[in-house]
Amino acid sequence: MKLPPVEYEAPTTVAEALGLLTEHQDEASVLAGGQSLIPLLALRLARPAMLVDINGLRELSGMSLTGGWLAVGAMTREYIAEESPVVAESVPLLAAALPLIGHEAIRSRGTIGGSLAHGDPAAELPAVALALDAEFVVRSQSGERIIPAAEWFEGYLTTSRRPDELLVEVRFPRAGPGTGVAFLEVARRHGDFAIVGLAASLTLADGLIGDARLALAGVSDIPVRAVDAEHLLFGQRPSDDLFEEAARRVAAVIDPPADLHGSSEYRRKLAATLVRRGLQAAAADAGERR
Repeated sequence: MKLPPVEYEAPTTVAEALGLLTEHQDEASVLAGGQSLIPLLALRLARPAMLVDINGLRELSGMSLTGGWLAVGAMTREYIAEESPVVAESVPLLAAALPLIGHEAIRSRGTIGGSLAHGDPAAELPAVALALDAEFVVRSQSGERIIPAAEWFEGYLTTSRRPDELLVEVRFPRAGPGTGVAFLEVARRHGDFAIVGLAASLTLADGLIGDARLALAGVSDIPVRAVDAEHLLFGQRPSDDLFEEAARRVAAVIDPPADLHGSSEYRRKLAATLVRRGLQAAAADAGERR
């Protein structure tokens, strides 16, 4: 399908991009990798008056370790992060999720910031960001804001970024010693969005769980943090019975949507299964990383 008529601007600096967003506000859409926006335009599900193409903003690409954080430029391509030994070492949960995003062709164009700004609740990166308490750095002509992941996702494909703001960087906390991770999902076929996905991270110290993080994709209009199950796991020794109880608690509190891919009850059972298996895999991974 052909795209609808739309004005197009390709700024060469962040300042120029911010000027365009300030001028056009809700009438403008930011074009990063285009892997989500272009199909929406083709299907007439999005009808902006202007596209602000930020592919020329090289200053928004790249990764760096700063203190306890891995800072990822919003325009960093997903395949670059996927192949980075720095990501694998410092944020293993992000590294585990990246290969599951679409196909190689999609990851070669798709960007870290683009996926998180789009905010699809069935996507991998929103669940990772929520599980790890990532921070989102947005910039406007009036300055910068840092938005925690818990406040970033507001609804289906809706984030707390204002129309005059640009997401410039995402900061992921570096994993501590003894941290094991797993990212699991069930999809109709490889490359599809997850029917249900799970981001899991466990940190073990002296055989006990010192930190537990669980976030689910595909069970609501935003990614969901399984706080009750995390509290259950804290301070406990990993065991199949413990993980089974955590899975039961997750299933008891979620109310997944139903669609042609599965009923609400089917998604609830999938979530419980993924939590159990994800915790087992994360615990085994933590044991190998000690």
